[in-house]
Amino acid sequence: MEHLTLAVPTLFGLEGLCADELRRLNFEQVQAENGRVLCSAQAGDIARANLNLRTGERVLIRLGRFPADSFDALFEGTRALPWERFIPQEGAFPVKGHCLDSALHAVPACQSIVKKAVAAWLGGKYGLETLPETGAVYQIQFSIMKDVAELFLDTTGPGLHKRGYRAVGVAAPLRETLAAGMVLLSRYRGKDPFRDPFCGSGTIAIEAALIARNRAPGLERSFSAQRWKWLPSQTWLDAAGEAMDKEYDGVYDIWGGDVDPQAVAIARSNAEKAGVEGDVRFEVADAGQFHPAEPTGRVVTNPPYGERIMEHREAEGLYAAFGQAWQEVPAGWSLYLLSSHTEFERTFGRQADKKRKLYNGMLKCDLFQYLGKKKGR
Repeated sequence: MEHLTLAVPTLFGLEGLCADELRRLNFEQVQAENGRVLCSAQAGDIARANLNLRTGERVLIRLGRFPADSFDALFEGTRALPWERFIPQEGAFPVKGHCLDSALHAVPACQSIVKKAVAAWLGGKYGLETLPETGAVYQIQFSIMKDVAELFLDTTGPGLHKRGYRAVGVAAPLRETLAAGMVLLSRYRGKDPFRDPFCGSGTIAIEAALIARNRAPGLERSFSAQRWKWLPSQTWLDAAGEAMDKEYDGVYDIWGGDVDPQAVAIARSNAEKAGVEGDVRFEVADAGQFHPAEPTGRVVTNPPYGERIMEHREAEGLYAAFGQAWQEVPAGWSLYLLSSHTEFERTFGRQADKKRKLYNGMLKCDLFQYLGKKKGR
């Protein structure tokens, strides 16, 4: 099979990190756009992308892009694509998608048109009136933006943030892809002490351990495209073998604390499922008493925002208490803290050195960055 174009959707703010990941995996023509990254690939790269990406949400094959300002244009444009290259006679092909700023705005109607067009094309190719759809799932996705349609096949299945280690979450959990993005932005690579004093179900500390070990985050789960006929199962075995060969052995100082004993118990269980229980320590601890003994290290954390879990004022009390504790933390420590609270810096008691806009789902947040002093500065 010739070159494919892959599209990897991301949470807003993580596009650049995901593009860097793809370049490190030696993908070509990597291009970050708003909310996604495009690249060119061979069929075997589908497995490598799914297994290794930390900050991408899913891996889509882009099949085509064409103007679609009417149902006729959508039908004809869809029917013209080479569906038989990807979907076998018995393949199931459900359709989902979205429309934005377009003449075609009724999603169910567009779904139905795309489905009919693919069925018409495949029925013609396979000489069948009705397609059985009893085989593997080839999920079709469409996007119609400003009267331009794009069609994709989803190789992933459940989103890439579902690593397989988080069976039970606590309230308002952080997506694993965003947690990994925060750790990567802190430039943590396993050398320094790493702390999360608001650890909840442990996602940030677990992602830090996976990054420190260079362990591929998708090794513990399966993907839709593993059941596709044209993608040999050997490509998945090769990609998993290559990923495991790149893992590091080491001793890491990663700690998570939370005032809720139940959250700490869940965090320990999640770390075990992720295979990093030997790399991360979780303890019941109050962030207002946070005081690391080491001269340098980094804190990456996501305290409650006062949006969902607790009231605004309660959140502000937490920030103030943590801000007081932070004044006593050795100057070599850096802090990367995610919050949607517009008054965070005022209640914490200090302006951030840098801020970066990130989205936790649809919630606009800032990653407040307080940079520790390096030796000899």
